Amino acid sequence: MKFRSLFLFLFLISLVATAAAQERAPMTAETLWSVKRVSALTLSPDGNTAAVVVTSYDIESNKGNGDIWLIDVATGAARQFTAGESTEGGPQWSPDGRHIAFTAKRNDDERSQLYVIPVDGGEARRITDMPTGVSGVQWFPGGGRIAFVSSVLPGIWDDFDSLRTEMKRRKESKVSAKITEDRLYRYWDHYLTDGYLKHIYAVDVRSERVTNLTPKMDRYFSYSGGVDYAIAPDGEELAVTALISGAPYDELYTDIYIVPTDGRGDMRSVTADNPADDFSPYYTHDGKYLLYGRQTRTDMNAQNTHLMRLERAGGEPVELCRNFDRSPSGWTTDEKDRTVYFTAAHLGKTSVFSVPMSGGAVTTVLHRGTNSHLHAQNGRIVFLHESLSAPDAVHAMNTDGKNLRKLSTFNDELFAGVAMGRVENAWIEGAEGDSVQMYIIYPPDFDPAKRWPLLVMVHGGPHGSFGDNFHPRWNAQTFAAGGYVTITPNFHGSTGFGEYFADRINGEHPRLPFIDVMKATDVMTRKAYIDSTRMAVAGGSYGGYLVSWIGGHTDRYAAIINHAGVYNLMAQFGSDVTQHRDISYGGTPWDGRDNVLRWSPSQYAANYSTPTLVMHGERDFRVPYGQALEAYGMMKAKGVPAKLVIYPDENHWILSAQNSIHWYGEFDAWLQRWIGAGGR
Repeated sequence: MKFRSLFLFLFLISLVATAAAQERAPMTAETLWSVKRVSALTLSPDGNTAAVVVTSYDIESNKGNGDIWLIDVATGAARQFTAGESTEGGPQWSPDGRHIAFTAKRNDDERSQLYVIPVDGGEARRITDMPTGVSGVQWFPGGGRIAFVSSVLPGIWDDFDSLRTEMKRRKESKVSAKITEDRLYRYWDHYLTDGYLKHIYAVDVRSERVTNLTPKMDRYFSYSGGVDYAIAPDGEELAVTALISGAPYDELYTDIYIVPTDGRGDMRSVTADNPADDFSPYYTHDGKYLLYGRQTRTDMNAQNTHLMRLERAGGEPVELCRNFDRSPSGWTTDEKDRTVYFTAAHLGKTSVFSVPMSGGAVTTVLHRGTNSHLHAQNGRIVFLHESLSAPDAVHAMNTDGKNLRKLSTFNDELFAGVAMGRVENAWIEGAEGDSVQMYIIYPPDFDPAKRWPLLVMVHGGPHGSFGDNFHPRWNAQTFAAGGYVTITPNFHGSTGFGEYFADRINGEHPRLPFIDVMKATDVMTRKAYIDSTRMAVAGGSYGGYLVSWIGGHTDRYAAIINHAGVYNLMAQFGSDVTQHRDISYGGTPWDGRDNVLRWSPSQYAANYSTPTLVMHGERDFRVPYGQALEAYGMMKAKGVPAKLVIYPDENHWILSAQNSIHWYGEFDAWLQRWIGAGGR
């Protein structure tokens, strides 16, 4: 009787669990925009409290709002620390842990300014009034000053009243011309012809007096617009990544420069021996060493980053991770500077690794999901962790990777009602017998007895990868939830599988990736649950390039989706960044032209017959939207079924909530039209 009662109890529990699972809704684009995004993790000086920015989106107003939350590392208890109608960003703890500095645009602020607020309660105090706004906040040791980044105009420099007058004049001017003689004159979605340059400043917390720490800087720190710097533990100097040369920006290589923090503005390169890139400086806590990243080749697009250690007292730089065929990033040290912790793309994940400060063998600490924002203190690492099935959340673990635990719960209630598809990590034989990794994401209601449509995803870059992460734009769970078995092959050229694997495609961009995608498709079509007559391939950026290539070389797919894709390689010399395209394409329009044309999808239009959805942002300067018009125009002239969706106010990515939801709707409608959703 006891056995029968236990069996009945377990049977009833299973019925309840099944019913609960059936009540869960599949992922949708609306669900994706209901996710609270956790970012900008920083740790208090005592290591006991994490500060993060939690951003929520209002779909109707098409706006997001970020607030700072504090999380107890021991218990996971969370409390909202700031609230307001504008986003608070970049929280930074004061050295004594009693204050947090952050940026915000409050009240009558036209641009984000620097605020300081007591941790134990009280009002935030604005301590800057910079005409062009504030970003990149860091406290000085001692807590008396705070460094930040702001923009200036050459000739006006730090005459802020004159700068405001000139900004007002430009805003009211009816002349809209953009004029340049520089090779680099626009970036992603904005022009660089206005002449603004970033400088690093310091503000005295009490007097609010502002000092320009880089008054002699006459060029960009980086072509991306960001400023990557660190302040020495003694506060006497800072280290910053900066471009080696300025206008006309024919070369975009960077060095690490040392700058005194007294306002003299002298800049001394400590990596001038390297012709390629040095970047991401980090001072050890004892001030003895400077850690940074290095790439040594100017003839290669996919070289690994080498983690370097430079003794500040003098000496040659030392590579810490010898014989480590991956690219370290986000390095930090424990409080005693004995061990360096970092992340690196590795076999489809972004793993956590460690290496002794003296250099040597690299140890894998955590090989799971995607990890970032590492902070090592008190024998543990506090960081952000996500996966294909869960967005970023604050996690903690011992420095050896044990006792992993999730601290934040911002999205737990939302995901309790969402049905996630099963994720499978698979390896196949790709081009030339090399192993290729991919994820298979199944629909939540997947039944292997039915036959399902296949969606093949092609990532951008191409030197990137489809990782084990909850992507905010190309979200694999959202695609699979529409009723498609979804695969994400990490073809040749992908990072995290060794430098040789990534470099193989340079000079012949589509050859090996095309073979890899075909072989991945072959593997799936041999499965009884895949309907080979209902297959589609979709990609963005380089992925859009490769699907255009696929459309000119096979008709095995019933549909193609091309987002922000390159169609004509010759036209990519109208991109925002043209450096190194000769390496990627194996030539230029003036030298090696035949090779460029050989690998251009536009040359194979005669073979193109697959129905294609073309989507693009008009403000995309990386892949100018004329690429979409050319591809679409070709198809319509040929009589190939095609649809064009242009977003005039979006760039390379679709970033606003309503446009993104619309984008997902167009994506799914095209799949339903040509391959149909769900198992049959």
